[in-house]
Amino acid sequence: MSTFSPQRRDAPALERPGPPPEGRERRAWPPGVQRALVLFGAVRVAGAILVVLVNLLTGRSILKGLAHSWDSVWYLHIATHGYGSRIHITDTGSVQTDWAFFPLYPGLIRALDRIPLISPAVAALLIAWTAIALAAVGVYAIGHRLYGRSVATAMVALWAVLPHSVVLTLAYTEPLFIALAVWCLYALLDERWPAAGALAALAGLTRPNGYAAAAAVLGVAAFEAVRRRGRVPPGLWAGALAAPLGWTAYLLLVGHRTGAPLHGYFQVQSAWESRFDGGLGTLRFLATLPLSDGVIYPVALVVVAAGVFLFVRLCRERVPLALLLYTAALLLPVVLVSGPFESKPRFLLPAFPLLIPAARALVHKWRTDPDTARRVCGYLAGFSLLYGTYLATFANHSP
Repeated sequence: MSTFSPQRRDAPALERPGPPPEGRERRAWPPGVQRALVLFGAVRVAGAILVVLVNLLTGRSILKGLAHSWDSVWYLHIATHGYGSRIHITDTGSVQTDWAFFPLYPGLIRALDRIPLISPAVAALLIAWTAIALAAVGVYAIGHRLYGRSVATAMVALWAVLPHSVVLTLAYTEPLFIALAVWCLYALLDERWPAAGALAALAGLTRPNGYAAAAAVLGVAAFEAVRRRGRVPPGLWAGALAAPLGWTAYLLLVGHRTGAPLHGYFQVQSAWESRFDGGLGTLRFLATLPLSDGVIYPVALVVVAAGVFLFVRLCRERVPLALLLYTAALLLPVVLVSGPFESKPRFLLPAFPLLIPAARALVHKWRTDPDTARRVCGYLAGFSLLYGTYLATFANHSP
C-alpha cells in the first residue's frame, strides 16, 4: 500500500475517502504539504509575536505568556525538581498536587535542559513548537490521504485559526500529544500496527486524555479481529497490547504513590474539580452561564457546541473507524466530565477530525464563492489572533 496518493487535479478533493491506489510511487511528503505548513506556521508565529509584543508593552517577561503561565509552571517545576515537590491549596481547601500532570513532556524538558544555554522554558517551547510542526504535517497527511490536497489544506488552515489555537504555541502538552496521536492514527490507516501501538503508548504518557489514541488502536484491532475472524497478523496483537501501556502505567504509579492503587489518580484529579458526573456539571454551567465575565465563557460554549455539532456531521462522513473512535474518546469527557468550562475548548484541539466537515464545506464555498470564503478565513484568523493573545496575556483566571 502506498503512503500517499497524488492528486492530478483538485476535483477529487470532495470524493469519499478510500485507500490509496496500489502501485503508485511512495512519496516522502504528500503533495502540497509545504504550502499548508507555511500557512499554519504564518498564523501561529503571528500569534506568538503578538503575545510577545503585548508582554513587552505591559512590562512583563517576553516568555511570560508562552512558557510561564498556568499549567506550564507545573511542567517546568516537575522538569526541574521532580514529582512530589509542589502543591497548591485552593480557596475551597482542595490540595492540588503535581501528580495530576503526566510525565513525558516534563521528562523531555529535563533531558533538553541539559544542553548548555538552553533553559527549561526554552526547552519546553522548542519541544512544543517542533511537535506542533510535526502534528500539522500529520493532519495534512491524513486529510490528503482521505480527501485530497484542497481539503487537507483547509483542515490545517482551520486548525490554525481556531479560537484557542494559541495553546498550540504555548509550553503545554497539547502539541506533543497531538503529534503522537496524529501519527498513531496515520499508522493505523497504513495498517502498521506495532508503530501505532507504540505511538499510542507514548501519547498515553502525555495527557490525561491520552487514552484517546489507545482507544482508537484497541477499537480498530477489535474490529479487524472480528472482520478477519481472528486471522490477523501478530503485529496487530502487539500494537493492541502496547497501546494502553503508557496511560495505564502512569495511573498505577500515581495510585501506588497515593496509597490508592486503582483510583488514586482520579482522587488527585478531583482536587482540580475534574471528575466524571455524567454531564451534570455541564448542565449546571449552562443554567448559570456567567455572561458578566466577558467573552471567555460564551466563546467556550460556542466552541463546545460546535464540536458536538461537527461530530454529528462527522459520523455521517465515511471516515475511517480510527478517526471516529479517537474523536469520540476526546469529545465525551468534554461533555460528561466536570471541570473548568473555560478549559474545555482546548481539550478539543487534539480532535482535528472534527474539522473534516468544515474543511469540505470551506473548499466547496471557495470554488463557488471565493470572495466570501476569503472573508470568512480573514475573520476567523483575525479573531483567533486577537482572542488568543487575550487568553495568553490578560485572562489570568482561564487556563
